[in-house]
Amino acid sequence: MTPSMLPPPSHEDSVLAKASSSHLARFIKKDSSLSIKLPDNEVLELPSLAVELLMEILKSMASGHALTLIPANAELSTVQAAETLNVSRPFLIKLLEQGEIPHRKVGKHRRVRLEDILAYKNQIDTERETILDKLAAEAQEENMGYNPE
Repeated sequence: MTPSMLPPPSHEDSVLAKASSSHLARFIKKDSSLSIKLPDNEVLELPSLAVELLMEILKSMASGHALTLIPANAELSTVQAAETLNVSRPFLIKLLEQGEIPHRKVGKHRRVRLEDILAYKNQIDTERETILDKLAAEAQEENMGYNPE
């Protein structure tokens, strides 16, 4: 399965998603499937993981965010991987060539596992947070007007 990119929802869709998620949340039990009665009186049984995913989709839509659904075992093209990291493709290629992110070649094309992209993103986010914490601590020590309270 390839990644599915959905556009940002319209304002009307965001409002409907918010109402739908609120209404649906009342009927959801943790780790439980959900039965939905369809107009033809047929019953649709949704597995608990699908229900959780549906709720996450509705919450994102209610916030007005665009969505991308990517299977966990997916291999991404360099364009898709760069979009996931929100960097340029040339910057991503540089990271791949420096061995920062594992990849493999299929013919002339590079493929990057989603889990490797997400691991790199997590590592970078953690490093940024550590640096920001250190800067905030230094600003407090130097009485530079930063007061977190």
